[in-house]
Amino acid sequence: MGKLTVLILWFWIQPIFNLEVQVPNLKDRTFNAKVIRIMDGDTMEVLYQKTPVKIRLAHIDCPEKRRSQPFGNNAKIALSNLCFGQQVTVYGENYDRYHRLIAVVANHKKQIVNQEMLKQGMAWHFRKYSKNQLYAQLEAEARKSKIGLWKDPNPVAPWEWRKPQKRSFPAKS
Repeated sequence: MGKLTVLILWFWIQPIFNLEVQVPNLKDRTFNAKVIRIMDGDTMEVLYQKTPVKIRLAHIDCPEKRRSQPFGNNAKIALSNLCFGQQVTVYGENYDRYHRLIAVVANHKKQIVNQEMLKQGMAWHFRKYSKNQLYAQLEAEARKSKIGLWKDPNPVAPWEWRKPQKRSFPAKS
């Protein structure tokens, strides 16, 4: 093959190998998108301008689905009921270490999904990353009313659940 043929083939084949999707920087941006996937109670994926974007709900932390935490699956179902398949408004705030957009999301009923998860007792206010007192108040009200996960006599916060379990080993003799 001649050099020209190889060059033409290279430019024809290269896009097949360069499939990395360019995700726009959505920090501090407000946009509309369709919810296409619910990963767990506080993480979803939306389709924005034909590009999938992972969203981590700001201000809240939900029970872990992956590690079989009580109410983990319930939280995923609650989030799905609030917004799956809908056009939502996303208020992007920042990105986390996993490159997910931290955001507040409003559904088609104009409900703030992040707040609704607290009202339904499906989340904790994530005080480590949020000082917003409305979220603290919503959690306190759900606790007092024993709604959702607050029915459990000893609910474990997700950040505690994620900590590695300390294993006790028998003493050597």
